[in-house]
Amino acid sequence: MKNINIGLIGLGTIGTGVVKLLRQNEELIAQKLGAKLVLKKIADINITTPRGVKINKNLLTTNAREIINDKDIPIIIELMGGYEPARTFILEAIARGKHVVTANKALLATYGNEIFPAAQMQAVDIGFEASVGGTIPIIKTLKESLAANKINSIMGIMNGTCNFILTKMTDEGKMFDVVLKEAQKLGFAEADPTFDIEGIDTAHKMAIILSLAYGKKVNLKDIYLEGITKIGREDIAFARELGYRIKLLAIAMLKNDAVEARIHPTMIPSGHLLANVNQNYNAFHIVGDASGPVFLFGQGAGMMPTASAVFSDIIDSARNILKGVTGRVPLRSISETAMTQIKLIPMDNIETKYYFRFSALDHPGVLSKISGILGENNISIATCIQKARGEGLAVPIVMTTYKAQEKNVRRALKKIDKLDMVQDNTILIRIEDELN
Repeated sequence: MKNINIGLIGLGTIGTGVVKLLRQNEELIAQKLGAKLVLKKIADINITTPRGVKINKNLLTTNAREIINDKDIPIIIELMGGYEPARTFILEAIARGKHVVTANKALLATYGNEIFPAAQMQAVDIGFEASVGGTIPIIKTLKESLAANKINSIMGIMNGTCNFILTKMTDEGKMFDVVLKEAQKLGFAEADPTFDIEGIDTAHKMAIILSLAYGKKVNLKDIYLEGITKIGREDIAFARELGYRIKLLAIAMLKNDAVEARIHPTMIPSGHLLANVNQNYNAFHIVGDASGPVFLFGQGAGMMPTASAVFSDIIDSARNILKGVTGRVPLRSISETAMTQIKLIPMDNIETKYYFRFSALDHPGVLSKISGILGENNISIATCIQKARGEGLAVPIVMTTYKAQEKNVRRALKKIDKLDMVQDNTILIRIEDELN
């Protein structure tokens, strides 16, 4: 049986999982592949700290270029993360004709328009299934399974930290700060959780998904982004009363020759599959013009689930090596030379339904004043909830709307928030309830 050497750069959590999975299922992988994968070298800046798996010291190095320059290693796995030196290492590996497997979503979202054309020019594979959705095969689904489809929409829960926090707030009535600390203690959130809770991690994944779904180059900065830090227990409770659950949702919708691309907290009907994706799980709801709705669900992160996704790409590249082929499946759905810039619809122009929570003094005429301003801006009210009178204190007034244009909503709320009878800024959450 032929041996195929692989080299690993980055022996953190996921890198350790890759080593463990190869040890655990080495024979099974060999049977399915028809060749034996041999981990020839591992590079990391720290090769002394125990990883919970036995590794021969002769395999370890602190110099990644020992792997990149080794002519006997055709597949390189980059799991170090970050922008540099990961970008440099990947480009050097490509230049030397190496196939690359990576889970580095931030790097691909930011520098993909440099990395993918370089890989196509050198006729090498870039495997990145583990960069989005952990163990969920969303990349292969878009590149291969739905290749004949025009993708009408994608809605995804792509961040396990945010989903864990919102689940706990919903099911246990806990406050955001309390659940965030719990998530950090359990290892679901970093010490600095900004990338997760502000939606930046989701935006990186969304940029990759957009390029695959529409065969277009994406500028990360053009994706509308809003995190979950403003969601309060009151909003969770009102959502339940209205028949919704709140999720941080990444939304892509094809509208003629342009695409809506936005990430924000979203109210989803409580009976929908996406609304019932809880804890740290991820999910994707895709609608193709031929396939109809497709739903993918699974572990979005973690050592072994992500290692599983890494190995799916390693095995793909190894199969190509055995057959002596490359480029059978385009790296990003279509040839890099055919890719054009995606046309994204400005956020001001999107239309959806809205939830507003006003904090207003209990004065006569407050409802008519607020509803009047909404009406002046072509915003129609669907429901209104006003809680018990507060004897001159601020009380919550909740309204949901029919479809309205974002710029009209922003203009109306700016005027409403300046009213003397309104305390604090209005809480706005978008509603998506026309899901297939």
